[in-house]
Amino acid sequence: MQTTQYLTEIIRELQHASEQIQDEQAELLVNDIIGANKIFVAGAGRSGFMAKSFAMRMMHMGIQAFVVGETVTPSLEKDDLLIIGSGSGETKTLVSMAEKAASIGAKIAVVTIHPESTIGKLADVIVALPGAPKDQTTSSYQTIQPMGSLFEQTLLLFFDALIVRFMEKKELDTQTMYGKHANLE
Repeated sequence: MQTTQYLTEIIRELQHASEQIQDEQAELLVNDIIGANKIFVAGAGRSGFMAKSFAMRMMHMGIQAFVVGETVTPSLEKDDLLIIGSGSGETKTLVSMAEKAASIGAKIAVVTIHPESTIGKLADVIVALPGAPKDQTTSSYQTIQPMGSLFEQTLLLFFDALIVRFMEKKELDTQTMYGKHANLE
């Protein structure tokens, strides 16, 4: 197959994945973002990159959003929201973060393939994304892509869709957001 044919198939997989996400779960997450004092995002590996991009867009909207583990990240408090992106929902460092957030009394949201996971059991809001786990030998979900690529791509697009929904609810536009874009580049 040609590269463009692979690209077409990846886009088809993403379209199929997007059709399986429940709007009710997404709306709960948007409302929790609106109601939170500060937002913290976390993920490991490529999922972490997707979470960082989400935090960046929230900052552009004027939301206090932080990436867990960065040197300028403040402490999590009771009225805050921790959003974790984790395909497995079992990554040990992320499980520890969720447990700590729960002990503080902060809200926890997880975006995952496995709602029944350890992090899923700790979460107040669960958004289930379809996809294959990194080890696809035990998965019935089929993708041409390696490891967790489909989940990670769907995670990025889902986070971008949340941003658009938030913009709609808060009557924000791109021009307003651009005013908060980095200017020391």
